[in-house]
Amino acid sequence: MNFIAMDFETASPKRYSACSLSLAIVRDNQIVDEFYSLINPQTPFNWRNIQIHGIHERDVANAPIFPEVWKHIAPFYTPDKLVIAHNATFDNSVLKNTLEHYKITPPAYQTLDTLRTSQKLLPRLPNHKLNTVADALKIELNHHHNALDDAQACADILINQVEQFGPSRLKPFVKMLG
Repeated sequence: MNFIAMDFETASPKRYSACSLSLAIVRDNQIVDEFYSLINPQTPFNWRNIQIHGIHERDVANAPIFPEVWKHIAPFYTPDKLVIAHNATFDNSVLKNTLEHYKITPPAYQTLDTLRTSQKLLPRLPNHKLNTVADALKIELNHHHNALDDAQACADILINQVEQFGPSRLKPFVKMLG
């Protein structure tokens, strides 16, 4: 399979407050490239979000704002591309809200949520959080809530599920956004 795994971290509960983003690019079931960037959200940070991901306002003071990052990653968001995330509802809404915040039209692209596939295909797990699923599948996740590590783990989860269950079992989970 070919797809892009995406993970955002946010500065606050506001869905347009992206402060880091990572993409893991998968070709033929192998991670072949990665993208990671801190992002200056131009909005205050919430202590709870800092507690989760460890990113502070000072860390992003000289980071690019989202429109600058978008120029580099926009080609990955087209109707013929599959962009996945673990809890994709969150990551897709961060992307949509951040783009709208900067008055950029959100793109149309295919999406799949590995949280949902894991709930369906691995029903016996105690929960389906990213770290729980990664542990169950023996996937390395050293720094949970680091966007790069989370995107890599998400990619590896889908690769594992494709190999274990076949692409036809996953096809019904693919949705078109935009």
